[in-house]
Amino acid sequence: MEFNKLKLAIGVAMAAFLGGCGSDSETVILPEPDTSLKAFAPDGKLQATVRRTTYGVPHIQADNLESLAFGSGYVQAQDNLCILADGFVKANSQRSQFFGPHTLDFTTMTPVAEDNANIISDFGYKALKIRELAEQKLPQMSENSRAMISGFVQGYNQYLADIESGKETNVELFCANGPWVQPITEVDYLTYVFSITVLPGAANFLDLIFFANPGDGNEYLPRPAQSPQQVAAFSNKLDKGLQSAMAAIKTPEPNHRELGSNGWGLGADKTENGKGMVLGNPHFPHTGNLRFWQSHTTIPGHINMMGGSLVGMPGLVNIGFNENLGWTHTFSTAEHFVVYQLELKSGDRTQYLFDGAPMPIKSETVTVNVNVGGGQIVPFEKDIFFTDKGPILEAPPALAPFGWDDSQAFMVQDVNMANMDPLDHWLAMNRATNLAEFQQTFVDYDGLIFNNTMYADKEGNAFYIDDSAVPGLSDAAVVLLRTSPELKALREQAGFTILPGNTSLFAFDGATPHALSPKLLRTDFVQNSNDSFWSTNLNQPLEYFSPMYGQERGQLSMRTRMGLKMMDDAAGSDGKFSLDELSIMLTNNRAYLPELVLPELLAQCDAQGSEPVVVASGLSKDISGACAALATWNGHQNNDSIAGALIREFAHLFNQDTMLTVPFDPANAAITPNTLVADGSALKALAQATLNLEKAGFDVAAPLGTVQFVERSLPNGLPSGQKLPWPGSHHVEGGFNVFSTRLTGDDTLMPQHSYPSVTDVVTGKALASGLTEQGYQVRYGSSWMYVVSFTDTGPQAKGILTYSQTNNILRPEFADQTIGYSQGVGLHPLLYTEDEIVSGLVSTLALSKQK
Repeated sequence: MEFNKLKLAIGVAMAAFLGGCGSDSETVILPEPDTSLKAFAPDGKLQATVRRTTYGVPHIQADNLESLAFGSGYVQAQDNLCILADGFVKANSQRSQFFGPHTLDFTTMTPVAEDNANIISDFGYKALKIRELAEQKLPQMSENSRAMISGFVQGYNQYLADIESGKETNVELFCANGPWVQPITEVDYLTYVFSITVLPGAANFLDLIFFANPGDGNEYLPRPAQSPQQVAAFSNKLDKGLQSAMAAIKTPEPNHRELGSNGWGLGADKTENGKGMVLGNPHFPHTGNLRFWQSHTTIPGHINMMGGSLVGMPGLVNIGFNENLGWTHTFSTAEHFVVYQLELKSGDRTQYLFDGAPMPIKSETVTVNVNVGGGQIVPFEKDIFFTDKGPILEAPPALAPFGWDDSQAFMVQDVNMANMDPLDHWLAMNRATNLAEFQQTFVDYDGLIFNNTMYADKEGNAFYIDDSAVPGLSDAAVVLLRTSPELKALREQAGFTILPGNTSLFAFDGATPHALSPKLLRTDFVQNSNDSFWSTNLNQPLEYFSPMYGQERGQLSMRTRMGLKMMDDAAGSDGKFSLDELSIMLTNNRAYLPELVLPELLAQCDAQGSEPVVVASGLSKDISGACAALATWNGHQNNDSIAGALIREFAHLFNQDTMLTVPFDPANAAITPNTLVADGSALKALAQATLNLEKAGFDVAAPLGTVQFVERSLPNGLPSGQKLPWPGSHHVEGGFNVFSTRLTGDDTLMPQHSYPSVTDVVTGKALASGLTEQGYQVRYGSSWMYVVSFTDTGPQAKGILTYSQTNNILRPEFADQTIGYSQGVGLHPLLYTEDEIVSGLVSTLALSKQK
């Protein structure tokens, strides 16, 4: 009976509906389904599915941004918990609280040296006010950014909760149960983001910010905020150490070209199938806060992105591809800050003149908690000094010109301070489906903090842009930067721009407009290897841009020249690349310097014979053995490359300005300078390189793989473990796929093992190559490497994360890709389609949480 009543009701309703469908009735329009991208999870129900495939790559799928970031935060913590936790501790000025004032050797839990690095860092980030800014800016962030921040925080914290409950057991040994590994808040996370945005700018000046004080004594030193008698001995020791540290201050080097990246976007005219291809080869630290991590993120109908990202990105890909397009980044030569020389008001070191009016230099007392030992945490306080535009800098008198005296002071203004655009910008790039949408992201946002961008798509477009955030100086200021001998000399002396701070002529309040940024659209190629925008494609040099973006018509690095040479000769007889050709080229480890000078050098060797070469007074060397080794070099810097280490040492002594006779010519930038001098200086460099290599205990004919290595931790989680031979070149020898022993830019607290450097036989200084008696310990260089080709059936890609997916030795993906790279297996296929994911499926994890 009830069922019949229901049928009757439905029939009446249908009759009424159909009766209204005549020609005289109004048309009933049903609402369109809501297909827009959802920011927050409906009803606070976070849900994500994570499928891991070979090499531990997570394929994360969700229906909204918050849930996507939730899944990403969880699995990133599985893979790199200690690195993430360290980043949050550093950004929030808590290193001294948990680890004491000095850098620790985590094998012994004692200071490496009394370097005061932690306390300088903590007070430095306090002075930058990034946490205060995060508290202010979080409510102002876009809905999408807030959703991603919320999701990541929820995912990270859920992982910690699952550790506590016993659900997660394979926890990274180094930080398991560490008091510094704590749940985070959204403000904690945004503070971390803001710490990354200032990395190419104000964060380079933490020492000088720490030292700044209007007095001429030791007023800059921190002081115990309470109970000074109880920590008097500690405080006195700290003071002495800080005075020594401040005496050793050096001006920063914000742009390290030798530690940069390579990026190509190939257009229709340069590929076999007439569609675009991308090569991404970022050179980044192999440990620490700037470590890359691979993922594949999907929100059906909105995002289908695969690639690599810096650890801590909330469900976004920094460098990668989707169905339609791909891109990569390199570190730009652009400057992202200005140091201003302030003219002080007569008789007052705390006021400066701006357009004739006095302006205040403000001060504030900030506090940092310091672990003084014995389980005791003592708050130390210190005065910091700043203007409305940025913090004051000061250096000891020996480091001219950065003094704070009666007439001048210096201030740094960072255009990326509290940059609110990065998450929105990369999200828009992840979602872009064509060139116009991709280009529009740079109109809408200024979130690419320090990056060049090289792009290609399935239509065969190749596009370059440096729209990194650059101070938006006035046209008049830009003209003066180009023409003023004084300003040019200051920049040459310091390595960055210094401008008068007493006039609004040189002031800025935001980034350079998009319309004024260097950009280039081609159908052959765009490329960058950390030289300036000018050489993106030498068939169409980019000129007449603000000097803040970098030098025009400048001499190219040998790495850039190697890339341009391979652009011409590595694509096969047709001059057009296939996916395999591009993949092989990336890891074939050629080196430009020996390709350029080795024939001439060997000719000089033949003429020299066994007659010893004088290196210095009382020091000479028969180089016939070294010359014989060079003659057998196989043209690559691979594990089996005889004399590879000898070439490395020679390259570090090679001076292009004096050892090449044909000078640089902007009209022939890719091939000049060239031609080895015949004055014996090259043979002297070779003899010195031979002596240095032998001093370290290596034969001149030693294959590179017996000298260059990476070190993987032992199962106890501590360093000094298995050594793996490591193929790859170096920037100074003109390599493309390059590695370095340096730790610049990597101030992580993660355990690292170092060996003492060998000293040069002539100068007595540590070798610039980083050579030790163990060899070259690689800690920096090619990280996330990938190539993608767009085809009629979708993207096909290969890649490798050289140091593997996780820093957690208990996870199976701790060293799998590292071992593969060490063995020279090259890039492996990236699993992107559903069929590929299913075929490589290793595990599935369903994550959910009710907020």
